[in-house]
Amino acid sequence: MCLVDLTYPTPEENLAADEALLDACEDGGSAALRFHEPASFFVVVGFGNRVATEVNEPACAAAGVPVLRRVSGGGTVLLGPGCLAYALAMPISDEPEFESVSGTNRLVMDRNRAAIERCSGKTTEICGHTDLAIGGLKFSGNAQRRRRRALLFHGTILLCADLAAIGRYLRAPSREPDYRRGRDHAAFVTNLGVDASVVKAALAEAWSAREPYSAPLGPRMGTLLVERYRRAEWHARL
Repeated sequence: MCLVDLTYPTPEENLAADEALLDACEDGGSAALRFHEPASFFVVVGFGNRVATEVNEPACAAAGVPVLRRVSGGGTVLLGPGCLAYALAMPISDEPEFESVSGTNRLVMDRNRAAIERCSGKTTEICGHTDLAIGGLKFSGNAQRRRRRALLFHGTILLCADLAAIGRYLRAPSREPDYRRGRDHAAFVTNLGVDASVVKAALAEAWSAREPYSAPLGPRMGTLLVERYRRAEWHARL
C-alpha cells in the first residue's frame, strides 16, 4: 500500500483528494493510505445529511466556517486544528470482508482500533459500528463509499481539538448510536491526546503503507472540484 501524507490548502481540495484516490483505485491504481491535518475549521456533512438539520448555519456563517458535503455516508463532523483525517482507498478484491459494508467496517475498525490502542496505551473500543471511543467517549468517526471495484474508508481522529467548537457549529445529530444515550457534544467526545506523528506511524504500520504514491491526483481532483466540491449546489443540495 502507498502512503500519502499530504494536506492541501483548502477543505474542498482535501475532500476532492480522497475521492480522487478512490477513483484511481477503481481504475486499477494502487491502494493508498492518506493523512491530512486541517489548519482551520470546516463542517462536513455526510452524503445524505440535511444541512439545516445537522448544522448550526448562523454560527458557521458568522464565524466564516465553510459547510461542505462529502461522498461517503455517516454523520456530520467538524474538522479543524488538532484533528487528524485519514483515508484508505483499497480494491474490494483485497480482502473477502470487503465484499460487504458490514465486513469492511469490521475489518477496518478492528485494525485501526488495535493500532491506536498500541500507540496510545489507552483501552480503545469500537462503538456504534464505526466509532472509536475511550471509556464511552468518542474520539473517532468513520464512513465509507463504495464503487464497483474499490472502496474509500475515511475518518477523523480527535487528538487535541477544540471540543467546545463542536457544540458551537453542529446541532444534535438527527441519528445517533445507542451508546451516545442522548448526550450533548461536550459530554460525548474526547481527545486521544497523542501526537499526530505517532498515530500516523501506527496506522501506516497497521496497513503496511510504505510505498510512495506516484500517480498524479491533480487532473482528477480538478474535475471533482468543478463538478462537486467548488459548487455551492452540491454542498447545500439537502
